[in-house]
Amino acid sequence: MALLDIRDLHVTFLSTGKEAVRGVDLTMEPGQRLGLVGESGSGKTVTAMALSGLIERWNVNMTGQVLFEGRDLLACSRSQLRAVQGKDIGVVFQEPMTSLNPLMKVGRQVEEVLKIHTDLSAGQRRARALEAMEQVGLRSPERTYEKYPHQLSGGQRQRAVIASAMVIRPKLLICDEPTTALDVTVQAQILSLLRSISEEFGVAIFLISHDLSVVRRLCESVCVMYKGAIVERGDTDRVFNDPRDEYTRRLIAAIPKRKRHE
Repeated sequence: MALLDIRDLHVTFLSTGKEAVRGVDLTMEPGQRLGLVGESGSGKTVTAMALSGLIERWNVNMTGQVLFEGRDLLACSRSQLRAVQGKDIGVVFQEPMTSLNPLMKVGRQVEEVLKIHTDLSAGQRRARALEAMEQVGLRSPERTYEKYPHQLSGGQRQRAVIASAMVIRPKLLICDEPTTALDVTVQAQILSLLRSISEEFGVAIFLISHDLSVVRRLCESVCVMYKGAIVERGDTDRVFNDPRDEYTRRLIAAIPKRKRHE
C-alpha cells in the first residue's frame, strides 16, 4: 500500500471562486523523497495544505481523495485529523519565526507534540526533545532548550522546527520551502539534514519548492506544477536532463548556471 495516494484532487476557494488545484494525482511510497516544484501561485502549497489537513475547510470546496495509508483525509473529521497531524504527518514551513511561539522556550515547543500524542512523563518528553535537538545538529541542546526563538539564528530556528516535527518520528514530513529564508550555506546544511533524516529513520519527505535545483539536491522524483495541474513528473535526473514540458524547460533555464552543477 502506498503511504500517500492523492486522486483527482480539486481545491476551489469559495471567496474568490478560483480553482487553485485542478485534478492532481500523486503517489508516494514509504521513505520516498518527492519534490513538488512550481512558481508562486501554481497550487503547490495549497496541495500540501490539503494533504496535511491545515487548509481552512470553511473557505474551500475540495473534491477527490487524499489517502494516507488507505484512509481518506478529506473524509475525516477535525478530531480524526488531529490524531494524524503531528504524529504521522509533520510539517516544516519556510519561515521558522512564524512556526515558533516567540514567548515559549524552544525546548518546550519541540516537545509539545509529545504532550498531545503520547503518555510520556515530563522527564521523558524532555529527554526525547533533547535527543531530537541533538539529531538535527543543534549544539548544546541543554542550553538551546532554555532559549527563546529570537535568541537563535535563522538556521538554528529552522533546525528547531525540524526537531519539533521529527521528535515523534512521523511517517511523512511535508517541507514547504524550508530553505527559502536561509543563506546558501545554511540552505545546503538543511537539505543535507533532511536527507540524513529520511535515510536514517525511513521518513518520507514531500518537498515543496519553486526552485528545481533545490529539489534536485534532495529528491529522487519530482512533479512539476503549473496553474494548479501537474504538467510533468518522473525521476529527478530525467526531468532535469530531459524535460518534456515547455514550462519545465523554462524553470530549468531560470536556474543560475553556477547552481546547475552544485
